[in-house]
Amino acid sequence: MKEDFLHYVWKFQKFDTRELSTVHGETIKVLKPGMHNLNSGPDFFNAQIAIGDVLWNGNVEIHINASHWYQHSHESDPAYDSVILHVVWEHDAEVFRQNNTVIPTLQLKNCVEKSTLTAYHKLFSKELRWINCENEFPKVDTFLLQNWLERLYVERLELKAQIIQTQLKSLHNHWEALLFRMLCKNFGLSVNGEAFLSLAGSIDFSIIQKVASKSVELEALLLGQAGLLEGDCADEYSSELQRKYRFLKNKFKVSNEGVIAPKFFRLRPSNFPTLRLSQLAMLYGSRRKLFSEIISANNLSAIYTIFNISASSYWDTHYNFGVTSKKNSKVLTKSCIDLIVINTIIPFQFCYANYLGKNNCEAILQLASEIASEKNSIISKFSTLGFTSGNAMQSQALLQLKNNYCNVKRCLECAVGNSILKGS
Repeated sequence: MKEDFLHYVWKFQKFDTRELSTVHGETIKVLKPGMHNLNSGPDFFNAQIAIGDVLWNGNVEIHINASHWYQHSHESDPAYDSVILHVVWEHDAEVFRQNNTVIPTLQLKNCVEKSTLTAYHKLFSKELRWINCENEFPKVDTFLLQNWLERLYVERLELKAQIIQTQLKSLHNHWEALLFRMLCKNFGLSVNGEAFLSLAGSIDFSIIQKVASKSVELEALLLGQAGLLEGDCADEYSSELQRKYRFLKNKFKVSNEGVIAPKFFRLRPSNFPTLRLSQLAMLYGSRRKLFSEIISANNLSAIYTIFNISASSYWDTHYNFGVTSKKNSKVLTKSCIDLIVINTIIPFQFCYANYLGKNNCEAILQLASEIASEKNSIISKFSTLGFTSGNAMQSQALLQLKNNYCNVKRCLECAVGNSILKGS
């Protein structure tokens, strides 16, 4: 048994509360179990409990064994002098405050229903499973699951917002520079994301702003910083870009030292870094008010319009320098734009609204619900358990559920796990 199970039992009062008493026989009536504290200090704050004829207002501490009070050195910590009730599974020691007064103790082992214990042990059995509740998951109420997924999606956005805030601070609150870095990373996808991010970090955004009006110069700068214009030139266009890059590098005193070299290996040609960087250059060359357009875009159609771009005309017949291919305009595909919306636009809009003190959760949820669901092994596995993701909001929420709850056994903090135990 783990302590978080007793937290769950106390929080939801999952035990027989009709004739409660302390280990010394005083009657207990729980009027308010208190607010669950996930930080340091007593486990539940501001509880209201009648013990005997006295009404107490204070905190509750929970342990498997009463003796854990001393193992955790609570007897010497003033923060625990406010504890009005010690809730334990097994009373194996008397517990005192610093002034030597006894702390009333409630022993739960004879109060919790057998069915609750059985459901708990079943949920946390050592049987090898993909997730603990995979046998019960298909039976979970659809309405409960849908609401939980919405909460998980917002939770995922909040975690992303924390990362964005850290990056913003390093850029001295320059939101446009932050957007460029985020877009650059996203254009690199999973394979070249870190390489493209290192590239973005090697160029001051003021330089991007100065060069962006001439897309070919920005293309030369990005490809050059990525190390893709080094050595002998394969054709006239690469030679032109190389000349422009050398001029810009000298003019703005930029260096690509420390930039991670992008990869081509095991990438589809349409995702080659040459094309992605050219597309990014064309985006900034064609959208001089990109920041304001992205912030104000409130539907998927508007975003698709913004990202309706293609690489420069040279790439119509190339995927890499000097190697011709069948003519085909290298547009940014819908699936690629969807990934940009999921991983950059939505988190950016969410974070910026928070920065302004606004709540745009409803608009964000609506936008994410308009995007097709992602496809990966986690989403596919949930489908075999009876839930098929219908949109990006749900697929992102399922990733949050699996990685941040299922994988680390946070079942008692999960609405699904709670419903299973409550159903017992």
